[in-house]
Amino acid sequence: MKTNIEIIHPLPPETYIRHALFDFNGTFSLIREGWQEIMIPMMVDLLMQTPEHEEEAEVTRVVKEYVTQLTGKQTIYLMMQLAEEINKRGGTAESPDVYKDIYQTKLLERIQYRREGLRNGNIRPEEYLIPGSVEILQALKSRGVKCYLASEMDEKYVLEDADLLQLTPYFDEIHGTLDDYVKVSKKMIIKEIILDNNLTGPEFAGTGDGFVEIENTKAVNGIAIGVAPDEKDHTKVDPWKRERLIQAGADLIIPNFTDTGGLIDLLFQGKSKIF
Repeated sequence: MKTNIEIIHPLPPETYIRHALFDFNGTFSLIREGWQEIMIPMMVDLLMQTPEHEEEAEVTRVVKEYVTQLTGKQTIYLMMQLAEEINKRGGTAESPDVYKDIYQTKLLERIQYRREGLRNGNIRPEEYLIPGSVEILQALKSRGVKCYLASEMDEKYVLEDADLLQLTPYFDEIHGTLDDYVKVSKKMIIKEIILDNNLTGPEFAGTGDGFVEIENTKAVNGIAIGVAPDEKDHTKVDPWKRERLIQAGADLIIPNFTDTGGLIDLLFQGKSKIF
């Protein structure tokens, strides 16, 4: 079988994963696929209303750049950046919470039919899951790996969407954004996992489609798996996403989890390790 796993950095031979953290949207869940098509035009429109804005093409470039860099962080941080960009161009920004509410309202309107379809059974969970999601989680759990889900979404939505996709039983912990957003972040969760379980880098894996979880994983010398599916065809890697994830430090790049066996072999190279 031909693998779809691209090895950017060979993994240490002692790699034996005991704890694994996953991003949610774009890594497992496709319920909110297309969110950038809501957020980026909203931000561009607001910036084009400022007194000192550039040409629309340049504003769009700026927005895409910071959205990409901040993907994986709590939504409020993207809105804080938006407010800063508005002020920078001579505008008077609202509170970031105002922009977050506008964005979430627009997004929920767009995806409501997906959530309703999953809730009433008209849509099967696998229709809004990255291929191989359940299989990789089953494989990890069967090997005793403790799995964590960490999302930039508000925690109530993470819990709801994980239930709709029938993923909740696979996770030991599920984290989302709290009202007091500084109290939880992927960086803090990862640090706590490492310290509480006395892990070395090759015993921890972080997986996601954003800069944040990849950078945070490499900061603790963990194994970083970048998920870079093409928006139209989830069997292929998106070249632009791939480059961004490699820049963030990804060790492996995958479009999905369909080569479950190949991924498991890489993550459990140190098979003789005994705890």
